[in-house]
Amino acid sequence: MKVARWVIGTAIAVLTIVTLVAQSTSDQAGRDSSEASRQSRRVELKVRSIPVDPRDPNRVRLGRFHYAGGLQLEGLNTDRLHGLSDLRVSSDRHLVAIGDQGVLLEATLDLDASGRLRGLREAELSPLLDVRGRPLLNKQQADAEGLAIMPDGDRLISFERNHRIWLYSARGDRPPRDVPKPVARLGSNQGFEALTAYRAGGDDAYLVGAESGQLWVCHLASRCQPLPPRALPGSGFGLSAMASYGATGVAFLYRAYDLVRGPRAVLRLIDRPLVAGGTPVDELVLDRPLVTDNFEGVAIVGDSDQMFRMYLLSDDNSSAQQHTYLLAFDWRR
Repeated sequence: MKVARWVIGTAIAVLTIVTLVAQSTSDQAGRDSSEASRQSRRVELKVRSIPVDPRDPNRVRLGRFHYAGGLQLEGLNTDRLHGLSDLRVSSDRHLVAIGDQGVLLEATLDLDASGRLRGLREAELSPLLDVRGRPLLNKQQADAEGLAIMPDGDRLISFERNHRIWLYSARGDRPPRDVPKPVARLGSNQGFEALTAYRAGGDDAYLVGAESGQLWVCHLASRCQPLPPRALPGSGFGLSAMASYGATGVAFLYRAYDLVRGPRAVLRLIDRPLVAGGTPVDELVLDRPLVTDNFEGVAIVGDSDQMFRMYLLSDDNSSAQQHTYLLAFDWRR
């Protein structure tokens, strides 16, 4: 009996040790897998500083806009760092950008001692997911254009071709879901280009803009309502992005292209855009000989309507003739 009990006890002890070792191995494998997955998303970047005026590299003043550095970005270990369409930057320098290949870029801005933009750190590139948790790969479904971050951290992303707006949980604990979108007739490649949270309308309010310049105010719990039309900067221009600032202001980014003049962009600061004839506060024009490209994203850092930092992002359309630019400007009233 004693021998039997000893054998049984030894077997149980051995089984326990094996189980613990297996569990430890499994846990380590899980950690290794998670780390490998995280490593696989990391993007090595080639970063080159660019002046706002190639003729005069020391120029920083464009009216009340002060150039605070610019970068040309290129992915070295990925072929998917293209087509970036919009971005948001938080006060702790965390950058989030989306692209029309169904990608999500996250990185930390690297600023020098004077606050000038000089690089990106810890860049990670991952796919946007569908409602079943699968990567969006089909262009018809993956063409992300606008990005808004709501007060609770949830992200809204607008898509064109298959026109829709999805809400992604800040914690990633649930699949994306549809939220109210404007009722409008839109071309396949002319959808909801511009998107921004708008706290002046409530914690669940957001503004939506089409390339035509049409604007709507929406709420997560109710339908979208059209806003007074706002004139485009000129022939050939289309609305490409929006970002709210201060209590009631919104920055509107427009872009245009033709074979003679090439790409150009106009950024307008508008106070109270929900009101017809809302006051234009200022305007930045990027046209030759200044740096130009297909600028599609704008982000603003700062809660004041008196001074803030803004970032502009260009979509290279996966073309060797275009570039992914990230430009920084400081503005003071």
